[in-house]
Amino acid sequence: MQSVQETVTTAAVGSAASFRRRRKDERPSELTAAALDLFVERGFAARAGVSKGTLYLYFESKEALFKAVIEEAIVPLLASAEDVIANDQGTSIDLLRRLLLGWWEQIGATRLAGVPKLIIAEARNFPAVAQYYHDAVIVRGRALLRTLLQRGIERGEFRPLDLETAIDVIYAPLMMLVVWRSSLCFCAKETDPATYLRTHFDLLVQGLCQPKGLA
Repeated sequence: MQSVQETVTTAAVGSAASFRRRRKDERPSELTAAALDLFVERGFAARAGVSKGTLYLYFESKEALFKAVIEEAIVPLLASAEDVIANDQGTSIDLLRRLLLGWWEQIGATRLAGVPKLIIAEARNFPAVAQYYHDAVIVRGRALLRTLLQRGIERGEFRPLDLETAIDVIYAPLMMLVVWRSSLCFCAKETDPATYLRTHFDLLVQGLCQPKGLA
């Protein structure tokens, strides 16, 4: 029969092993969280604040670490937006408003806003990283908006238009707001995001909607 001391020792060893397993499972997430801040602050060429041995224990390269950052931080948001579009029963205008404001609340107004700026700055220096971001985020994001716009056109809520150009025109001001807030806003009066987004949406509605009597 096991003594009290042996029982305590066994439990302690088990707890320590469980803690180590838990720490090992958590370590990649800790690295990606720290890497996001580092990449945004210092660029993709910055050296990670961990040894290469530690980094390569979980990720085979810095590029793999960046991909993990995107997979953990941005891809789930895209998946959530896809679910919203697939299940929404409201008007396309209301859905567009939710999509744009959701993008700002979850990406534009958070530390994730630094990722698009990082890609813009580093695309030529790290083309493979830029290509991954394009394929994993931009292509998927454009598909979201394409689905929404096509739905609005088919319902007669939006007028017929060139979808790909419309997507460019809708996204471009959002990217400009992100870039401005992380760069030139320090040289001039800062733009109020709420006013900016409201104005952008109002202009979109006027341009997208069918003229009365033609729907």
